[in-house]
Amino acid sequence: MDRNLSFTLHVLTARLDRAADRLLRAEHDISYNRFLALTLVGELGASTQRALADALGVTEPSVSRMTSVLAADGLLDVRPDPGGGHRRHLSLTDKGRRLVASVQQGFEERMNALVAHSGVPYAEYARHTAQLLATLDRAERDA
Repeated sequence: MDRNLSFTLHVLTARLDRAADRLLRAEHDISYNRFLALTLVGELGASTQRALADALGVTEPSVSRMTSVLAADGLLDVRPDPGGGHRRHLSLTDKGRRLVASVQQGFEERMNALVAHSGVPYAEYARHTAQLLATLDRAERDA
């Protein structure tokens, strides 16, 4: 193969993101970015808009607009900080939890089928991917 691994991984990730976006828009009328926000809120627990902005790598005003839409769609609960100020706490609604769980299961099934079709052992691929991510996390913490 002519491409180097870093470029190939970038292309794979971009294509998977685009495929996920098309699927989510067609089946659930939600963008991949908004779904990712819901997933991060679910993983972070009752989070704040600031924590979500940091996790997504976007600005707080961008997250504020996104969370407003997700709240209007009944997927996200946005509450003011009991101590006052402008801080907003985020949590998934029951509808949001069901959507995240359902989509994650569907994505996992599709990824499993894709990896199996490629001939790459799924468990080995998953282990190596997790190992690379953990190494990146350590490198970022140490930097």
